[in-house]
Amino acid sequence: MKNLAFDKIKCKSGFWRFYKDLNRNDIVKNVYNRFKETGRFEALKCNWREGDANKPHIFWDSDVVKWIEGVAYILEEAPCAELETLVDEMIDDIAENQSKDGYFNSYYLAIDPSKRFTDRGCHELYCLGHMIEAAVAYSKATGKDKLLDVTLKYIDLVYRVFKEEQSAAFITPGHEEIELALLKLYEYRGNKKHLELARFFIDMRGNNSVEKPENCIQTNKPVRALSEAVGHSVRACYLYTAMAMLAKADKDEELKEACQRLFSDITKKKMSITGGIGTDHDGEQFSYAYDIPNMDTYNETCAAISLTMFAGAMQELEVNSNYGDIIERVLYNGFISGVSLDGAKFFYANPLEIDRKKYERSTYQVDCQRVAVFFCSCCPPNVTRMLASIMRYAYSTDDNKIYCNQFASSEARFIINGKAATLTQTTDYPSNGKITFAYSGEPTTLFVRIPGWCVEYKGKTENGYASFQVSDGATITVDLPMEIHFIEANPYVQDNSGRYAVQRGPLVYCMEEIDNGENLRDVTLIENSDVRIASESGIPAPIIYIEAERRLPSTELYRIKDSERNKFTARLIPYFSFANRTPSDMIVWTMVK
Repeated sequence: MKNLAFDKIKCKSGFWRFYKDLNRNDIVKNVYNRFKETGRFEALKCNWREGDANKPHIFWDSDVVKWIEGVAYILEEAPCAELETLVDEMIDDIAENQSKDGYFNSYYLAIDPSKRFTDRGCHELYCLGHMIEAAVAYSKATGKDKLLDVTLKYIDLVYRVFKEEQSAAFITPGHEEIELALLKLYEYRGNKKHLELARFFIDMRGNNSVEKPENCIQTNKPVRALSEAVGHSVRACYLYTAMAMLAKADKDEELKEACQRLFSDITKKKMSITGGIGTDHDGEQFSYAYDIPNMDTYNETCAAISLTMFAGAMQELEVNSNYGDIIERVLYNGFISGVSLDGAKFFYANPLEIDRKKYERSTYQVDCQRVAVFFCSCCPPNVTRMLASIMRYAYSTDDNKIYCNQFASSEARFIINGKAATLTQTTDYPSNGKITFAYSGEPTTLFVRIPGWCVEYKGKTENGYASFQVSDGATITVDLPMEIHFIEANPYVQDNSGRYAVQRGPLVYCMEEIDNGENLRDVTLIENSDVRIASESGIPAPIIYIEAERRLPSTELYRIKDSERNKFTARLIPYFSFANRTPSDMIVWTMVK
């Protein structure tokens, strides 16, 4: 299986076209402005001195090159001279200040050059990994290899220091990322040296005498012995993504089986209904099985992205619609909630419930509104690069077969039996489930993922896909019923005992105080009442209106059970759109009768 490159797919309209346009016109520029204000781009000149403003940080380079990667994907879809000029200037600064031996890190070069490769937790190889991804993306988009040349020289240094000499103070990076980046580079350039270095970092993790076993940074076991996702969730899923990529490159069944175990552990025991992972805010990490809180959950935006990447890599290892289901759950909920509807502000953590009074008294402080920039701003440029390349998960191919994994009005180009073919998809998804495919090209089989939430679908499926024989001029329509479902959690998820989440199609819904009044935990939705689905301006997905009730106000602290209720019509909005108005309490899991 091979995911179809996003540059072969033109997103034409609908939900993801809205976000891709928002990204190109607003998000990428907003992130640039914030990074410029905070000195991230200026730091590339490596001339900061004590007393200057905006002291560089160990991870700033990763923020910058992720932004460059996002720009590269935007340019690949359509040129923009302004953005390309900005990137070229940054690359000039990086190239000019690269050490003769290939090393580049703006923090160490300006502040503490004698300490390079001495602190495993200081993100040097993580920053290089993101630089590799940016260099590959920019080379593909523009044909310019200056950043790639810088990166290749730096990799040669890392190969010598870490693999050949093993002269650094550590063996494997404290924050995984370089592993998957090297595998992307290997796929692009075909240099086995890069495959060998990626394999070295993966095989040595948890498998050497220098680094002590630690759950938080995934050194607890050798990778092929892993069965439980532990530690920092972003680092973990970046590692698991690389493991899946290496399993494919090496045809390594043992590594593939470890990836399958880890994916199952995450998605069946440790994932919020929105696709958020890393629920423990202490260390941004996975908690124990079924510990999935709502109000103080962490669910970092980058963690959602990392799970999508892991699922995308697994999608290339085997035909299984579960991977597309998880990608869909994450993208429509826990990922896209990380950016405001105007593209100006971002969430780092994505809670499933907001009670502002409790937050005011809590030692764990959650942003109830998105903010323009964080001290640790890994999420905003990650959102940019994901949105710009989001169609990479839409299709896969295998032996001239086409697999449709995600739905969006689009035109995709394939090579079937050695000849060009085109598949046009027309849909208003996720507003409704009607999807029409028009095919031109050599005869082939089209497999369409039937989402796990669509229990009403009656057609035959295999591995979660419906199959259709198509030839030149064929038109196929798949109509996925979009009933409202009330979802219950596993009984061990104690926060949600007796409570339900509302889901329609891929979208999870929530209620906000601004629409439904205070004390949202006392609201009960009426399951079999009249329901209205409405399209409203400002939100690129439907709103749900449903009958509801709550108890009458009281001055008594305790009283005998009373059946009298105030009835009203509840307004539910897609989870991704919460906190886009005035500060408001919010809830996903509610009572239903």
